[in-house]
Order: sequence, then structure tokens, then C-alpha cells
Amino acid sequence: MLEKAIYFASDFHLGSKSLPNSGGREKVIVSWLDSIKNDASEIFLLGDIFDYWFEYKEAVPKGFIRLQGKLAELADMGIQIHFFTGNHDLWVKDYFTKEFRAKIYYQPQTISRFGKNLHIGHGDGLGPGDIKYKIVKSLLTNKMCQNLFSLIHPTLGLKLMKYASHTSRMNDQETHLIDSTKERQIIYCQANHDDHPEIDYYIFGHRHIPMEHKLPNGKAVYYNLGEWWDKCSYIKLQDKIELKYFVVEKL
Repeated sequence: MLEKAIYFASDFHLGSKSLPNSGGREKVIVSWLDSIKNDASEIFLLGDIFDYWFEYKEAVPKGFIRLQGKLAELADMGIQIHFFTGNHDLWVKDYFTKEFRAKIYYQPQTISRFGKNLHIGHGDGLGPGDIKYKIVKSLLTNKMCQNLFSLIHPTLGLKLMKYASHTSRMNDQETHLIDSTKERQIIYCQANHDDHPEIDYYIFGHRHIPMEHKLPNGKAVYYNLGEWWDKCSYIKLQDKIELKYFVVEKL
């Protein structure tokens, strides 16, 4: 009998002003989680689950309680939730750990499952170039900067986060496939694979393009998880790895 499956998804961007109805998309995501709950042992959420997020000591952004409640339900069933921060939800702290025992990650991780080695993360800031963003990210992840921002009243602070997120959305990179020799994540994976040939799969989000790309310098395969406003794509890992699409009537 096969062990229960492991699932990977990213880039829900709940709360985005520039994407289709977040409430309806949240219901689709909850339906997907319902559809996999009896088959899953672990769920990896690889960043940008929310379009903006900042945790104050006594306050968090309003909304999307259906998703949070469903994750709590799954955790109560014994399913381990793994939450990777993305460029839109960098400031996740311990709220999700307290509410549904999520493990939080701020950098890409290498894990082993089903006899395979996987290198996984959100995927922002990887590979060459993108210097401006890397500088901004280093500031946003700086503890002193976070502590200073936390002094701003939540009403104003969360409005600023929402505005910054919307600005970032307008400036996001193109969501079509560039020449694979120019894709930063693929370049990163190829360079990493030279030093870590034991990796079988690279799984990232951020680019919003469901993608499967075999690296030319080894056996490893790079996957991008896509997004959840059009393709609703995710990965299932069990006896094999599959890039899949969730189909549901529009809610």
C-alpha cells in the first residue's frame, strides 16, 4: 500500500486588488484542500499565499478565514502544513504555527521524500540579476526594519503593506515563458545542480507559469507551480511526481 501523497502549491495571492475575486478563489482553494485531505500527509505552501502579510503582536490582516480554518482542520487531522514565505508575504512570523502548527521557512530547503531529493522554495531572488529586488528584500527581511515598521499603528501599517503589494504586482515580471537560457530560476537550478547532483526535483513558485523543464546537465527536473487565478496548478508527489490542475465549477 502506497504512503499518503505530498502536495505543493503556491501563489494564491489572496487579497490582490488586480486579480480576480479573492473570495471566490479562496473557495476554490478550500475545495481543492477538501479534495486532497484524505490522501495527504503533508502540504507545502511555497509562498505568496496572501498578497500582503504583516504580523503585529496583537493583529494580523483581516480576511481569508475560510482558508485558515481549513488549514487548521487539516492540521487537526494530522496533516503537516509547511509554509514558505514569498515576496508578498515575507513578514510571516509565528501566527500560523500557533494556529495550525505550520512549519515556517524563509529560505529554500532541501528535503527527501519517497526516496527522492527535492530542493524547494518560493523562488524569488534566485539566479543572476534582479539586484534592485535583492537589495529591497534584504531590507524587508532585516529584523531592525521589521521592528521599526511594527511601531506603525496596524491600521496605517497594513494599508501601506497593501499599497506596496499592489505596486509590486504592477511591476512583476512577465508571466510568459522566456527563453529557458534566460529564466533566472532555471539558471539557479543548473548552477546548484553542479554542486548538488543528488537533487532529483526543483520545485518553486513565483513565476506563475506551470512548468516542467529537465535540466540539461543532469537527471534533475525543474518545476514551477504556476498560480491560482487561471490554471489552479499544483504538484502531487507519491509513487511519481505529477504537475496537475484543479478543475471546479466557478464559485
